[in-house]
Amino acid sequence: MQHQQREHQQRPLEGITVVSIEQAVAAPFATRQLADLGARVIKIERPGDGDFARRYDTTVHGHSSYFVWLNRSKESLTLDLKDERGQEILHQLLADADVFVQNLAPGAADRLGLGADALTARYPRLIPCTVSGYGTSGPWADRKAYDLLVQCQTGLVSLTGSADEAARVGVSVADISAGMYAYSGILTALFARATTGVARPVEVSLFEALAEWMSQPAYYTQHSGSQPPRVGTQHATIAPYGAYTASDGKDVLFSIQNEREWAALCQEFLGRPELIDDPRFATGSDRVAHRDALNAIVTERFARSDAADIMKVLEEIGVANAGVNSVAEFLDHPVLEGRDRWREVAVPGATVQALLPPADLAGLTARMDPVPAVGEHTDAILTALGRTPADLAALRADSVI
Repeated sequence: MQHQQREHQQRPLEGITVVSIEQAVAAPFATRQLADLGARVIKIERPGDGDFARRYDTTVHGHSSYFVWLNRSKESLTLDLKDERGQEILHQLLADADVFVQNLAPGAADRLGLGADALTARYPRLIPCTVSGYGTSGPWADRKAYDLLVQCQTGLVSLTGSADEAARVGVSVADISAGMYAYSGILTALFARATTGVARPVEVSLFEALAEWMSQPAYYTQHSGSQPPRVGTQHATIAPYGAYTASDGKDVLFSIQNEREWAALCQEFLGRPELIDDPRFATGSDRVAHRDALNAIVTERFARSDAADIMKVLEEIGVANAGVNSVAEFLDHPVLEGRDRWREVAVPGATVQALLPPADLAGLTARMDPVPAVGEHTDAILTALGRTPADLAALRADSVI
């Protein structure tokens, strides 16, 4: 796919080295974003199979869709960290690293001497980042946590789905939120180190990251006495706001955010100007309280036009709207094409189209380097650390690498 070449300037994190003992989604998402900005990310994997996310599926030219998404632009080094020689190599890397990220099982980092306190004492300039399920202290510190478990524990699943059935969110939101907070926390710690000279450890848990995202329904529940209801594609606290079916069977979602839009909807789309002053619908709270009656009016109007005509009218009167796309329709979205958001990225044995990182920095190109094979960079990294071919052969023979 053709795109304009920007003049290359040094990326913001070039010169920063990140060592990561990572698996699954949360920590790899954080470190991939650091790699996007130019950091060198050395991903430590188990000899043989590597990160278990490599085997979540085989849909992308034989590779996992999760792994391809999360691990471009990284170097893969295989190490057995239960072997003293593997630990020696790791600490040789940490001595010159800026950031260390890990999302090992509860207690594993401390058993390996890789807890934040131990690393800070040994390497004062190193920023350790711990990604856990429920925090490294507290009553649930020893519990394993996966994305859907955390969606359940934070109450998110109770808000998602229809009135009759709860549902998980269709992407890994607990992992993604934790990865985003780890990423921003690491950037903040790097800035603090640059301005104060102090390297501060970063800790993020999946539970506390998603708990932050639950703040609005938490406030609503605390102060109303009941939690927002599950209403499918409708909005729990705003009406009308949701998807309705047009005469051609296609769904269109629209949202009324203020009284100007409500008046325009009544006058220009519904053809019912008397509804503007109807006491059932006078305020946003009134419209939510009388959602069923309002939905009946909107549904009847939708049944008289096809989706394209409905979206055209809504756009003309300044009411936000969207078709309810499938993933395939999203892939062909005109915004992604028109804004040139796709780039080619290599995976072992093939190439894929990948989306640019969402945050554009003017004048800088995002790093979009290949997704590594397991242990692809092991020999090069260890040779740079002073290991000889004989050393590598011995380590490989003993399955240390």
